Amino acid sequence: MTRMPEVRYVSIHGQPVAYRTMGEGPVLVLVHGMAGSGQTWAHVMPTLARRFTVVAPDLLGHGDSAKPKGEYSISGHANVLRDVLLALGHERATLVGQSFGGGVVMQLAYQYPERCERLVLVSSGGLGREVSGLLRGLAVPGVERLFPLVCSPALRNAGTRLMAWLGGTVRPAPAIAEAWRSYASLADPDTRQAFFRTLQAVIDAGGQRVSATDRLYLAAMMPTLIVWGAHDALIPVEHGIAAHDAIPGSRLEIFEDTGHFPHCEAPERFVEALLRFIDATEPASEPEQTWRDLLRRRTLDGSQPEGERP
Repeated sequence: MTRMPEVRYVSIHGQPVAYRTMGEGPVLVLVHGMAGSGQTWAHVMPTLARRFTVVAPDLLGHGDSAKPKGEYSISGHANVLRDVLLALGHERATLVGQSFGGGVVMQLAYQYPERCERLVLVSSGGLGREVSGLLRGLAVPGVERLFPLVCSPALRNAGTRLMAWLGGTVRPAPAIAEAWRSYASLADPDTRQAFFRTLQAVIDAGGQRVSATDRLYLAAMMPTLIVWGAHDALIPVEHGIAAHDAIPGSRLEIFEDTGHFPHCEAPERFVEALLRFIDATEPASEPEQTWRDLLRRRTLDGSQPEGERP
């Protein structure tokens, strides 16, 4: 894996938020999934930094950021991400979100469309009820009390030694490395508490609780790319296909040989798809009145915006 830049910190409302940044040019923000960190973008960030100012934050409760005993809702994460970008001097950016991070960037674009130039959803949450049985099981109240037994520091350390040994013989598959990094992070009690608060805010025993599908028509005014692995075992690829159908003008890239982490499993193809999308689109620049008019048309008379697919 390519070496990542050192972690930096910015204080947001008294809480240290970690981030990595490199490169110069238009701003590209990469947002990780649940139990992840900005480290997940190590396979693609250096290449993207040849053309962009790339920012990869650790969401609150994740990675090296603070783990306060507070709110971990989608909207709360979107607010903090907006504040991070403003604190770093970035007024607007192309937003890339993977898994839970996809839900965060969709919420940021919904709350603050003037901050979003383009939207890239990678195996994104928030686009349908269905989700893996593993995540639904973890969302059952009380499961968090059992986790110290199955994710202890001793088990984490033993696994880390095993992964290091494997790295010296056979390189673990990128998806396995990502899954291990997420698991290992939960051996820390504060991270584990933040994880379950985040999980239970968006998933219950029946599946995903939070959905953006009723607002996808608004994305018609924002260049949108959807990337999914055909073998995603956590969030079905059908969610990406349905979102593409619901967003006029959106682009869909299905990676046939990848799962939930296409940016790690096929980094060269991911970069190519992202650059092709950016080169072919202009940043969104619709005035606030346009958003207001679209909302009023949909809310007051129930009509569909012109060009919207049924």
